[in-house]
Amino acid sequence: MLALSGFATWTNVDGSAPKALLRLSTNSVVGACDRQHDAYLFRGGPVSPDYKWVVTFERFRPDVEAARTSGKLIVLPNHFEYLAGGDVIRFVPDRKAVRVLFRASANANYFLTTERCNHYCLMCSQPPKDVDDGWLADEICEAIPLLPTTTPFLGITGGEPTMIGEPFFSILSNARDHLPNTPVHILSNGRSFSDTTFARRYAQIGHGALSVGIPLYAADPEVHDYVVQSKGAFDETVAGIMNLKSLGQEVEIRVVVHKQTYKGLTDLSEFIFRNLTFVDHVTFMGLEITGFTRANMDSLWIDPQDYRLELRNAVRYLAAARMNVSVYNHQLCVLDGSIHAFAKQSISDWKNEYVAECEDCRKKDECGGFFASSKIARSAHISPFLS
Repeated sequence: MLALSGFATWTNVDGSAPKALLRLSTNSVVGACDRQHDAYLFRGGPVSPDYKWVVTFERFRPDVEAARTSGKLIVLPNHFEYLAGGDVIRFVPDRKAVRVLFRASANANYFLTTERCNHYCLMCSQPPKDVDDGWLADEICEAIPLLPTTTPFLGITGGEPTMIGEPFFSILSNARDHLPNTPVHILSNGRSFSDTTFARRYAQIGHGALSVGIPLYAADPEVHDYVVQSKGAFDETVAGIMNLKSLGQEVEIRVVVHKQTYKGLTDLSEFIFRNLTFVDHVTFMGLEITGFTRANMDSLWIDPQDYRLELRNAVRYLAAARMNVSVYNHQLCVLDGSIHAFAKQSISDWKNEYVAECEDCRKKDECGGFFASSKIARSAHISPFLS
């Protein structure tokens, strides 16, 4: 698991200076650069005076000091050595804090817009906080122009991203203007879109590759509302999905499978087919054991082997209806063979791991692997495909 945050030391930096967003470059000599945001990633060699910022690692400290750079120097712990050109970091001088905001080589980059939410989901991986974090949207709008125009994917998440109001639309407008060819996927509970004015405002952004992933956990409103711990959520979620699709927007339905939802998977698939057949994608997702999930393990954890048939039936039902369906965050060895073709490698690479049993598996390169948090609990039926 990659560490995305930590602490650094610095030289030639005003400790009271505001935070800096820095785009790392491996070009030692440049004709021109954005002196506010571009930083040379030093691993030896000369340093162009065009760079106001230089970033290196502890083991290169003697070399960079010998280079006698006059730039503002940030020295990171060696565990950050995975950083490369095109990556974007945030540095807060007074706290000496560093966080990686974007990795050019990542299979998925997500921006956190807020920790606030109007749900309190039993298995929330980002437990909500009632805090004033409006600065996050400003930071995202500052970061987006620093990203490569070839960025293959960008995610927007929370908390509930739509709760920040107008800054939500500012983020999407920035993505439209600076990353017009990059698919932008928003993780939202969908309830804000039940307001037709809000849904229209979203549609008017006009980004050609926007989509929203919205969770729906059961065909029974009471079960869904219990899982998200918010009465009336089911009705607003469904209304939000319908409003978005009426405006021609792309919508994905996300179903997290656990002890509270697995028995109703077939009923949910039938509900989706009969009432929401126009959605663009349906994903059945394995449980990530982090956040609130850890506190609610007794209510949530079930070995995927034990819902193998329910998941198979739900997936095959939607596939037979010619709907676009996928399975995320599952290992192939715990899935029924008839749905292997629907399984995707969906776990973000920085927290994706494999266990000892996987080493000799001939399907390892096709398998989604594990969340790093699966050390707490994982299927008792992990076994390699050897032939």
